[in-house]
Amino acid sequence: MTPSNTALWPDYSTPHSLTAIEEVPLDARKLPASTYAVLDRAADLWPDRPAVTFLPRAEDWQAGRTRTFAELRGEVNRIAGVFRSQGIGRGQAVGLLSPNTALLPSALLAAQSAGIAAPVNPHLPAAQITRLLRLAGARVLVAAGPELDPEVWRTALAVAAELRPAALYALRPTGAEGDGPQLGAPNGTAVGYLHTAMAAEPDQRPSQPPAASDLAAVFHTGGTTGAPKLAAHTQDNEVVDAWSVAANSLLDEQSVLFAGLPLFHVNALVVTLLAPMLRGQHVVWAGPLGYREPALHGHIWTIVEHYRISAMSAVPTVYSVLAQSPVNADISSLRFAVVGASALPDAVRTAFTRHTGVEICEGYGLTEATCATARSFTGDDHRPGSVGQRLPYQQVKTALVDPQGNWLDLPPGSPGVLLVKGPTVFAGYVTGHDPDGVRLDSLETVRDGWLNTGDLARVDKDGFIHLLGRAKDLIIRGGHNIDPGAIEDALLHHPHVTGASAVGRPDPHAGEVPVVYVTLAPDAPKALTGPDALIAHARAFLHESAAVPKDVIVLDALPVTAVGKPTKVPLRMRTLKRTVLDELAAADLPSDPNGVGCHLDGARLTVTLPRPASSADADRITAALGRYTFDWTFTQV
Repeated sequence: MTPSNTALWPDYSTPHSLTAIEEVPLDARKLPASTYAVLDRAADLWPDRPAVTFLPRAEDWQAGRTRTFAELRGEVNRIAGVFRSQGIGRGQAVGLLSPNTALLPSALLAAQSAGIAAPVNPHLPAAQITRLLRLAGARVLVAAGPELDPEVWRTALAVAAELRPAALYALRPTGAEGDGPQLGAPNGTAVGYLHTAMAAEPDQRPSQPPAASDLAAVFHTGGTTGAPKLAAHTQDNEVVDAWSVAANSLLDEQSVLFAGLPLFHVNALVVTLLAPMLRGQHVVWAGPLGYREPALHGHIWTIVEHYRISAMSAVPTVYSVLAQSPVNADISSLRFAVVGASALPDAVRTAFTRHTGVEICEGYGLTEATCATARSFTGDDHRPGSVGQRLPYQQVKTALVDPQGNWLDLPPGSPGVLLVKGPTVFAGYVTGHDPDGVRLDSLETVRDGWLNTGDLARVDKDGFIHLLGRAKDLIIRGGHNIDPGAIEDALLHHPHVTGASAVGRPDPHAGEVPVVYVTLAPDAPKALTGPDALIAHARAFLHESAAVPKDVIVLDALPVTAVGKPTKVPLRMRTLKRTVLDELAAADLPSDPNGVGCHLDGARLTVTLPRPASSADADRITAALGRYTFDWTFTQV
């Protein structure tokens, strides 16, 4: 197989390419069977070509550590040998708890080669990490060592003390030299540095490489509407999705990509590790803080110029910040930027392109569909208002979910809940673990192969997806559905607003009314960014009076999930609690904020209050809150 094989790489330059691509069955594409096979192929085809360059930090962008594809394969082979020596087999998991560092991609790929990778956000609470890794059945842990991230190392020790894995391996910062510090050792767990352990293993290909149907990884979901779950991906899921991304004809083998998302995020794995590996492309990785490193914004354009970056992948908030970072270098190599994780506000797209001259190529996907389901196009093929056209071999349609839970197909072009079907739909959520491996269940998110994404959308005749919001994020005012995205986009057109998130505030008459939480630029003048001024600004951009926010609240930062996706759950809980406290205060009732609990179970809001001292107070509370649609109850004494 040669890199120019047209069966593997058809023309995929315009939306019209999709029909011709799908005339060839997916099996005829002869994709590699596993993520290890992707790496093995790259190392055979391009052994001396740079595969990855890791920057220690933004200020030291010239001190990146580069490895070729052959060197990367050697690392993966040796680390997989370490994992096998600790009992990792096809059904066992390796927990990965680390910000990005030079050895982390090799550890992740080695875990998928030997068994199952379980990357987890290392900054989650130790108890939550323990729950997720216990569910995955992790027998070996790899974590940031004390030099790389002391807090994460302490968390890893706490997790290891609970899980009692066979081994805990520490990772060092990119470019670290000399001996690392001594490592503590939980009882019953072998502890050491991963680079030391791998040095004793041979560079040997696996005797039984993974099959396409084997599990490759379990990724925790974004948890945008509840607690994170573990979604299981097969080797085939990841390879097909990576190929769909890599098939983009806008890039060639010589293209260089920039990566700054953490490797516990599926976008980082699929878009900036596996997809470039299929094409033999070089990827430059930011330091351990990724796009969250403040200094990166001042050096990003110099990095683009030095490494001749062709494309980058980030989330909308990154582009919002970069739209205000002075372009102080030659960035002519940058052909386009990729955005995912959440819908891109039009105001951010416009500001970034006007500032840099670089178009943003939007994508859509979710962990349960491996990563990417749709991609947009640049230039004349861009479809305003769409997150992109479905990717090859994936099907999309909309459905009505009725009160009985039935999924009823809708006519083409009709708005409804978006469903996805195809080779990238996940294997299921992890519900338990036994000696043979993890137990999986789709938990009713998949029926007849169709995945309910939970997103509201319409799909046009060319397969372009137009998102209309999260089903659970809609603001319903007097029976009228309001898309929070329209409100957010209106506020993001304000020159001093850097972030916006609209939620519904409970209302006794309308059910809900919109309120918005925003973040502001550091130099934002108070006269232009007070609630009244921001509401007036939003009103000028909104086409319906029902969508004009009743209030705008300024925050230092908007909440995100464990994988960095924007989430409205904390804002909905905050808004609900404020509503309850205001009602209690208006009725001259005790209103201790610490005594009011707010909970979200699916779409049901529940408030828990301290049991009142008298039946008279109970009656007054009932009168105050009984006008609302949320549930409320008293705590048990």
